[in-house]
Amino acid sequence: MTRSKLIKDTTREERIRIVQGGLSWGDDCDGVSTFSNGIDAMYQPYIDGELELAECNMLGAATTYIKSDRDRPSTGSCIMGR
Repeated sequence: MTRSKLIKDTTREERIRIVQGGLSWGDDCDGVSTFSNGIDAMYQPYIDGELELAECNMLGAATTYIKSDRDRPSTGSCIMGR
């Protein structure tokens, strides 16, 4: 059974680990900070217990972080930066 990720069922420290675990994209992304381009700010309300994780994800999906390819940082072989 999957453990609840709701604010009421987690501590702040657990929420930090949940966000960090969810943003782990593997070894190909060593040169890319998972907490860049506003991603950390996107999940801060969840970590602080203000919004549920699903709400942060919905808000993040509605927001554009990179407006064009020329604004996109070079990430080498990491597919997450493309």
